[in-house]
Amino acid sequence: MSLYRDDGVVLRTQKLGEADRIITLLTRQHGRVRAVARGVRRTSSKFGARLEPFSHVDVQFFARGSELTGRSLPLCTQVETVAPYGGRIVTDYPAYTAGTAMLETAERFTENEGEPAVQQYLLLVGALRTLAARAHDAHLVLDAFLLRSLAVNGYAPSFDTCAKCGLPGPNRFFSVQTGGVLCGDCRVPGCAVPSPETLELLGALLSGDWETADACEPRHCREGSGLVAAYLQWHLERSLRSLRYVESQT
Repeated sequence: MSLYRDDGVVLRTQKLGEADRIITLLTRQHGRVRAVARGVRRTSSKFGARLEPFSHVDVQFFARGSELTGRSLPLCTQVETVAPYGGRIVTDYPAYTAGTAMLETAERFTENEGEPAVQQYLLLVGALRTLAARAHDAHLVLDAFLLRSLAVNGYAPSFDTCAKCGLPGPNRFFSVQTGGVLCGDCRVPGCAVPSPETLELLGALLSGDWETADACEPRHCREGSGLVAAYLQWHLERSLRSLRYVESQT
C-alpha cells in the first residue's frame, strides 16, 4: 500500500454508487490517472467542489499496490486547490466549449494510464490559465492548444515548408494526410487551398505569435479552425464529441 502526491487537472468525473465519483485527472508525474473520491457528492464533503472539471489541484492518492494503475482504482484522500479555473470558464459559453474540447483532447492523447505526459500536462495548464484570463479569443486559444498538442505528440503540421520535399514556402496546398502544406509538384488529390492569411494564422498559433493571431480576421479564424479540426481527427482516427459544440458557434 502506497501514498502518492501529485499536481493534476480534472478532466472528467463519473458517478459511482450513491455518493462517490470516479475522477479522471491528467497529472504532472503520473500522466492520466483515474481515482475514486468517496463521499464527494454529499453536501458535507470537504473537497467535492474541488474535484470538478477544469480544476487544477494538488491531490494525494492511496493505492493498494505499488502503482497507481493496478487492478483496483486508487483513492483520493486529500485535495487542495491550486487554481480554480472552472469558476471563470463555465460562466462564458465559448470558453466553456473550448475548454471542454481541450480536456477531451488531453484525455485522448494520454490513453495509457500511468505513463508520464509532462508536456501535455503543461500545455493543458497553460491553455486553461489563458482561457480563464480571457486574454485571447477562446477559439484561438483552443486551436493553439490543439496544434501544440499534436506537435508534442509527434504530429506537428507544416504551414510554410513543403511537408513532402522540404521546399521553402510559402506553399499553397494543404493536405491533412501528408502533414501540412505542399508545393505544386508534391500536390496530391484532395488538397485544400486555404488563404495565405489562414496559413499565417495557423503558423502563428503553433509558434505562440499572439500579436499576429489576435489581428486575424474572423473568416480566416473559421477557415483555420476547420483545418485544425480535420488534422486532429485524422491523427486521432476519430472526432472529438465536444468539437461539435465549438463548431456550432462559428
